[in-house]
Amino acid sequence: MQLNRRLFLAAAGTALASPYVSRSWAADDEIVIGSIFDGTGIFQPLGRPKANILKMAIDETNAGGGLLGKQVRLVHYDTQSSNQLYAQYAQSLIRTDKVDFVFGGVTSASREVIRPIFKRSGTPYFYNMAYEGGLCDGGTYITGITTPQILESLMPYLVKTFGKKAYIIGPDYNFGQISEQWIRQYARDNGCEVVGSELFPLDASNFTASLSKIQAAAPDFVIDSLVTPPQFSFYNQWATAGMKSRIGLASQTLGSFGQNLIMPPEVLEGVVVGIDYVQELDNPLNTALVKKYQETFGTGDYLGNLVEADYDGWLFFKAAVEKADTKDKADVVAALASGLELATPRGHVKLDPATHHCVMDVRVMDIRNAAYRVIETTSAVPPADLVGRCDLIAAPASNVQLGPKA
Repeated sequence: MQLNRRLFLAAAGTALASPYVSRSWAADDEIVIGSIFDGTGIFQPLGRPKANILKMAIDETNAGGGLLGKQVRLVHYDTQSSNQLYAQYAQSLIRTDKVDFVFGGVTSASREVIRPIFKRSGTPYFYNMAYEGGLCDGGTYITGITTPQILESLMPYLVKTFGKKAYIIGPDYNFGQISEQWIRQYARDNGCEVVGSELFPLDASNFTASLSKIQAAAPDFVIDSLVTPPQFSFYNQWATAGMKSRIGLASQTLGSFGQNLIMPPEVLEGVVVGIDYVQELDNPLNTALVKKYQETFGTGDYLGNLVEADYDGWLFFKAAVEKADTKDKADVVAALASGLELATPRGHVKLDPATHHCVMDVRVMDIRNAAYRVIETTSAVPPADLVGRCDLIAAPASNVQLGPKA
């Protein structure tokens, strides 16, 4: 598949309510879903296809007769990768559009802007992203994989394969900061020493000094949590400096939107990845999903785990409404907490009632000739960061961010 490189340039645009919106049904005969994503700006390579796949899932549902005989109306806002606009449009979804449920957010920073707004209004919120983990919030549902779920499988493999000295790199905001804490814990748990760590701003592009620090620290492997665009710069400079043959390199963020098809194959050759889903997974549900998306929106997007998670989020929401047999929020929330299990394009997934996170298969892969190769799969991995620490059945009003255990 040829990936459109223009998707990875910051796009200009005006933040408008999406043309997806239709107001042709009376309120009692519809279910109103809010969608709030980065359709333009620096994070548009993620936000735009996430909005697309949610729209596609809702269109499929409406074409099949809707939910409980009601049509689903989607109200979408493009935040232009601005957290200020996230806050503004979150308020609009509640006060003006009066949505029943919300799907949205890309970065952890954007999530933490809008999550309190939805919590205060009692609006259930789906954050369908891979993220740093640790969020115990009775009003939020997360279908993406967490850093601790990845590390449960990835860290033992890295120590076994490369050695017991690690160096951490990541972005300097809450995703990278909290991920670093989890990586340090899992390193300790696996007898691994962290010999260095650096976090970078989202506009970082020159890693010359960092490469020198890594060489001086002499780790056995580097574990990367970078996001685009710094990730592209780091990997290219890493390969140019000849580091690939000397130090192992692993990532918890590669595979999110087809970086393997954008960067030169030699740059990513042999890089190890911990992930739950890539577009290339060979199963009938995934084949059908990719085919439908490409027929609807073209072949320019890569359906990484950050995009597919919104499709899973919709599947869980749809199953909950059907189980509740009503659109009443309290009944749908109760159904979401009933232990729903579904076959999805990434495999068998359970929505854990106690944590509002998913139990899923986690794969350790490496990249060979620009393609993902499965090395090992761990089935039914729970959100290890929250099990035994977050009980939203007993305390549904909980709202805390839990870090690594002391």
